[in-house]
Amino acid sequence: MLAAWVDSSDEEEGSEGEEPVALMARRETDSDEESSDSLIRPKNKVSGLNKTKLKEFLFTLMDECDALHSENYELRDACDELKRDTRELEYENKILEDEKIELHMNNLVLHEDLKRVKQNFRLREGSFVTDFAKLQKESLQLKQKVESLLAENQSPYEKLK
Repeated sequence: MLAAWVDSSDEEEGSEGEEPVALMARRETDSDEESSDSLIRPKNKVSGLNKTKLKEFLFTLMDECDALHSENYELRDACDELKRDTRELEYENKILEDEKIELHMNNLVLHEDLKRVKQNFRLREGSFVTDFAKLQKESLQLKQKVESLLAENQSPYEKLK
């Protein structure tokens, strides 16, 4: 992180001839010698600024850090919410895929059942037609037999009269 300031006011003490001041955040990988040198230089440059200007820079820096920090939390919260939504959607998708597979399997079973029912219907229809024809033939034969028996039965009654 790098921050630079320039004092442009002529009213405050020590503001004439000042150069921009740059502060750099220390990284964990910097060596101790580099860090002490890098801290001494900005300290020397900052020591020439007046207290009011330093407070102003410090408050500005703090405000920017707070703004970045709050943005970071907002982004982190949004990211967490998106991750949670993604997990929920993946879970719902898995459930829907399982239901789709189950419905497909049920559809196949019902299709096979329908084929068997149609085949049974055709077989029964064929046997019904055959049986019906036999029954009609038998019924006709029985009717003729009954008529012949009635005719035979009436002849003895006619002879007795």
